Amino acid sequence: MPPPSTDRLTPELASQFARIALGHVEREYPHKLDHVLASPEDVRGPRDLHPIYFGSFDWHSCVHGYWLLASLLRLQPDIPEAGAIRLLFDQAFTHSKVGGEVDYLARPSARGFERPYGWAWLLKLQAELMAHETPWAATHQPLGEAFSQRFRDFLPLAPYPIRTGVHSSTAFALALASDYAEAVRDGDLLALFEARARDWHLADRNAQAWEPSGEDFLSPTLTTAVLMRRVLPPSAFHAWFADYLPRLDEGKPLSLFTPAVVTDRTDGKIVHLDGLNLSRAWCWREIAAALPADDPVRATATEAAARHLAASLPYVAGDYMGEHWLASFALLALTAG
Repeated sequence: MPPPSTDRLTPELASQFARIALGHVEREYPHKLDHVLASPEDVRGPRDLHPIYFGSFDWHSCVHGYWLLASLLRLQPDIPEAGAIRLLFDQAFTHSKVGGEVDYLARPSARGFERPYGWAWLLKLQAELMAHETPWAATHQPLGEAFSQRFRDFLPLAPYPIRTGVHSSTAFALALASDYAEAVRDGDLLALFEARARDWHLADRNAQAWEPSGEDFLSPTLTTAVLMRRVLPPSAFHAWFADYLPRLDEGKPLSLFTPAVVTDRTDGKIVHLDGLNLSRAWCWREIAAALPADDPVRATATEAAARHLAASLPYVAGDYMGEHWLASFALLALTAG
């Protein structure tokens, strides 16, 4: 993929992203299953286990591959790939296939399936489907209900946040899932997210930003700020953020301003660092948009976002280890703020 010449979504970039996702959401192999074997009969392939989300190397990447396509269709409806996206969705989002995905969740061994990362992406996808004037969202809603219920069941059992830069991050999960709660106007779910976020993070101060770790695709520090931006009123967020990262105007912590170096894009874990650069760009733009126009940190955040985006946007395609998921994170960054 040639280096993009923009830091916002263009029709040309949308078309490139659509071609990438159309090339992998129905690609069954190679595949990394999140699947517990309870008996010999459970030895089954991805398509047999998951009638919709069997592609893209793993279940959660397939889910956000569909989110990517749905978002592109809404944002750039005239791209040449629009017809192929609609056909794919018509064939994927049927009552029988959604029922098959729901049935998988009923397995006793699937209680922790894709918690919390896949849960959050599924709900973000459902929120996006609701923005389309098609039957897709209504057909897919049983999955939205199933995963929102999983959050309701799990969060009261979680007294501590999971402060990681990978799939277990609770801050990233709640930030994404809040889009669904807002879309369906579920005040109780939003209140649960807010209560957990306050319990976990309201007392956070002077974050040291000891990151990245070598396999991060999220910034634990910045993702926490994005979550708090979602759940706190603006004035409360401004006060909290000033205490949380009090030296941003001095360019500190330096780690948050320095794009990660990716040494091997054929390595599935090392290439996570491209995702870190893209997700940091998303975070910085989300944060900048939440700050007052005269706050000097706003310009600092905007500049940091641009640096991170430029570092990894040219590499969303190339090797399948990054190609099956990076464009989704690029779209988050390109449309943030």
